[in-house]
Amino acid sequence: MKSHVWRPLYVVVALVAVILLARLVIVPKGFGAHDQGYMYGFHRLSNEAEWASMKPAYKFDISYCQGCHDDKVAALTSSKHSIIPCEDCHGPAMDHPDDPPKLNIDKSRDLCLRCHAHLPYPTSGRSVIPGIDPDAHNPGVECVECHNPHHPNLEEM
Repeated sequence: MKSHVWRPLYVVVALVAVILLARLVIVPKGFGAHDQGYMYGFHRLSNEAEWASMKPAYKFDISYCQGCHDDKVAALTSSKHSIIPCEDCHGPAMDHPDDPPKLNIDKSRDLCLRCHAHLPYPTSGRSVIPGIDPDAHNPGVECVECHNPHHPNLEEM
């Protein structure tokens, strides 16, 4: 064969070799799905102990809140916000009620707009959530001044 065929082939082989060597150096040894190979998972066995030692911050369980806040949980579970975990607005509850004695409540307009800003995408699941135009609907006013998140159908708190 002529050299114009071999030269590009050598370049491609060299490029593949460089990529494989770089992967060998950059990717940690424990990375991958192990029995299935590197390509099928993003898990590092050598990192499991590190993750196991991390203390979780969220309870993810509404029954934890119900023990002390039965009235609020009852109001929330009967509202349109019933699918939203308490900790989405009230913050992580793992150390509550001991430390902190009261959870910080995010009453910012931005928190409400995460779900209620109007999205024009008909295929997103958010199209069924009532959306507002934040520039036209009471700009500069926090939503909780007019709306109760535990009773979102009521206009006044």
